[in-house]
Amino acid sequence: MAWPMALRAVMMFSIVIIDLYLVSSLGEEAVASIGIATVISGMVMGTTFAFANAMQIKVAQAYGTNDPLEIKTAFYCGLIINVLIVVLGVALVVFFGRPLLDMMAHSNAIADGAAGYLKVFLLVMVAEAVSSVFTSHFNGCGRTKLAFYSFLISAPVNVGSSFILIFGLYGFPEMELVGAAWGSFFGALLRLLYLAVMFYRSHGLFSDVTGWLHGRLITATHKQFHFSWPIAATFVSMTFANQACAAIYSNLNVYQFAAMTLIMPWVRIAGQLSYTWTQATGILIAQMLGRSFTADELDEFMSRAWRGAFIAAVIVAFTYALIIFATRWVYSDLAAETRMALLSFLPILLILPFPRVSNAICGNVLRASGDTRSSMNIHLGANWLFMVPVTALCVLVFEFSVTWVFALFLFEELTKFPFFHRRIWSKEWHERKA
Repeated sequence: MAWPMALRAVMMFSIVIIDLYLVSSLGEEAVASIGIATVISGMVMGTTFAFANAMQIKVAQAYGTNDPLEIKTAFYCGLIINVLIVVLGVALVVFFGRPLLDMMAHSNAIADGAAGYLKVFLLVMVAEAVSSVFTSHFNGCGRTKLAFYSFLISAPVNVGSSFILIFGLYGFPEMELVGAAWGSFFGALLRLLYLAVMFYRSHGLFSDVTGWLHGRLITATHKQFHFSWPIAATFVSMTFANQACAAIYSNLNVYQFAAMTLIMPWVRIAGQLSYTWTQATGILIAQMLGRSFTADELDEFMSRAWRGAFIAAVIVAFTYALIIFATRWVYSDLAAETRMALLSFLPILLILPFPRVSNAICGNVLRASGDTRSSMNIHLGANWLFMVPVTALCVLVFEFSVTWVFALFLFEELTKFPFFHRRIWSKEWHERKA
């Protein structure tokens, strides 16, 4: 289950990677514009992905019980929740996005570039919000390859159309940053259409399943939201904390900020191998709890899953090293100061995957069992009592180098480590609580 999810996640993050790569030849200001725009768009997309992730657990539990009514209810409730959230998010960006961009940008040119990119990227956010519901449904049912195929189909469209529109090839206007956003939208739209067609072929509209769990759709939606919000709050907290830190990073000098902007998507992409392994573990645990597996069977499965996660962490660390050394060829037009900042991240990246993957195993298993509050509390505490305030102190007060600022990602994982593992060793997750 994990490898299609990992490749799908890599291609999902490639939306930003492709845009950054193509516009890097336009200079550091263009890179900074996309970096600032993704701070705002990431907040909305992170929220919709968070609720879709919660829906994925509900679908997996329902799939384990083999109840079509429960599967149908989980899907439609998840769709309603995500549509409402993305509509609210787009409205907030329309009304408050420009003032935020002006506050974060080093210059009016950077703010203008970010605003133009973000205006079109709103369409990407809507398409991805709906696509994430289909993706979570298929993942919860164990059909993880379908979401991977959707990116395999749409990625060439994204790359080709972005390249043409950025540089104005074949008679099209030269749109620069805005062209990158349009290319991302064309890819996202194609992906949405593919997933919708595959869903319809698999289930139709669930017209052969009458009624709703808990009697009415509105009641079921309320109950699913009640189940989902701690899970979503965990991911929303992480997203908002990351975006808050990204906003703080904008106070670094332009070379250090460019280094952070360039490395973060690559860090997330390479880390997907280990993270999707832990996510697949959570899905299977949810299915096993739905089928009432014994405690010994659950522990045996967890033991094997943990060994696999460690191997994935080794591969991720090796990949990070390759990425750092490859940046001199991938981004050949960067200034020497930006290159040195990127190279200084390497020792941290060699250690980071190990505590991160172990914490992720714990978090996904706790959420799969329905123990959503514990995972939420650990993440919220690490995000808002450590990561954000310490980042602000390091950048705004003490003016530490970008290397020490980047090292805070490792220190954050170490603060969460004892709390997560204590909950897993308590064995309370052996019973389904949702």
